[in-house]
Amino acid sequence: MTGPAAPLQILVDADACPVKDEIYKVALRHKVPVTIVCNSWFRIPRDPLIDRVVVSDGFDAADDWIAEASHERSIVITSDILLADRCLKSGATVIAPTGKPFTHSSIGSAIAVRAIMNDLRAGGDQIGGPAPFSKADRSRFLQVLDTELTRMARS
Repeated sequence: MTGPAAPLQILVDADACPVKDEIYKVALRHKVPVTIVCNSWFRIPRDPLIDRVVVSDGFDAADDWIAEASHERSIVITSDILLADRCLKSGATVIAPTGKPFTHSSIGSAIAVRAIMNDLRAGGDQIGGPAPFSKADRSRFLQVLDTELTRMARS
């Protein structure tokens, strides 16, 4: 179900997500269901609002599942830029685990930077990866997720 009658949901690209506990905390406070999508089984809290979907280990299986399930009443948590683009196209709100929102106006440049970095790596250049995940990232993520859930609940 999509449209204004669709229920709010949080979809998590979970295999490498460092903020799962924070997602549970905020979602339970807002009473919003969470679906953890992963390639391998791991423990989740026992709560009717929290569900786990284990997909095959095929290339992009989790991304495909999330992209197909996302809609305008979804918040997708991912650091995967290409998945973020797919979910934005379905109308979803997309937030990176660092709290940085992906938007229609920012996704194009993020994809371009990703492509440039891949080309540099393929050419043998030694470039650094992302900055280490910090307490400030965790705090920003909590604030952004809470703000987005509040905004979406009101609309």
